[in-house]
Amino acid sequence: MRTLQRVFAACLAVVAVGCGTESSEPEAPSLRTQVAEVVSPNGRNLNGRNLNGRNLNNDELGGMLVSVAYSGATSTSGKALTNVRLQGSAFVGLDGPNPVTGMGFNGARFVGKLGDGSTLPVRVDGISQGSGVDSDLWSYQVSYQGSDGSWRSVCQDANGGALSAIAVAGRWNYLQGVAGGGEKIEDATAFTFACEGAAIAKCMHFGYKPWATVNGQSLAGHHQACTRMVRADFCGDGASHTTDGQWVNLYDGVGVQTDTESWSTEAEWNEAGARCFTSETRAHAPVTCSGFNPIPDCGSTSHFQSGTRLISESPYGVSGL
Repeated sequence: MRTLQRVFAACLAVVAVGCGTESSEPEAPSLRTQVAEVVSPNGRNLNGRNLNGRNLNNDELGGMLVSVAYSGATSTSGKALTNVRLQGSAFVGLDGPNPVTGMGFNGARFVGKLGDGSTLPVRVDGISQGSGVDSDLWSYQVSYQGSDGSWRSVCQDANGGALSAIAVAGRWNYLQGVAGGGEKIEDATAFTFACEGAAIAKCMHFGYKPWATVNGQSLAGHHQACTRMVRADFCGDGASHTTDGQWVNLYDGVGVQTDTESWSTEAEWNEAGARCFTSETRAHAPVTCSGFNPIPDCGSTSHFQSGTRLISESPYGVSGL
């Protein structure tokens, strides 16, 4: 049976652009249903404009939380944690000579970096491990310390409620409309707390875990291509060309996501953005990318052998959607 993966990005993302969809589209599920269904790996998906949570983008802090450093981590007792790193999305490190892993990082503090270059304390307030095929997805309740000394959730929903995050190695360029925007930066000194409901975390739930492999092939490239696809970042410059709540079908050549719909080809994707796209996009309007040189025969599955990571399809123009 076809699984409907209805992750309503606008309602889960920290910055809500709008929770409504066109009246001809299927009714949006409840928030509880959205969270439950996010673990289902195949089927229709709802896109969103948000790359990661942006509740730190305010006057008090001067910018959003763009990365977190491994160095400077401390335990609940204030002792320095050394050799901290991620294995998948689980932290490991040392407290003196003693190994610290997994749940042992509950209460740990890190140093977060903001977009303006300043730093602030970040604290892990709760940890839970996924189950089954997602046993390698660890969720963290994370807070930051404001200028008044109080602690506030890093990831929040549209109503200000706390959301969890997944820790993932490296950091992203959150600029939009410029060269390098939306790019994954492989920084061995830093990691990202990816807020649930936004593209970085959503793509891991889709099965594209950047630390995982399928038949010996790393999924890191698929994950980054997915973050471009979810946001309709056709030009590969960090700018989104869609509105929250648009339906999209995606599939790949490694069997993580399979083609479940008979919709029109929208685009082919790699880490840098779209390799090609058609008029049937979620933008519902012409998209122009400076210097864009599309590959021919857009949507051919043979392109999985020559650099295409994902193919997306849009129901735009399909009767009843």
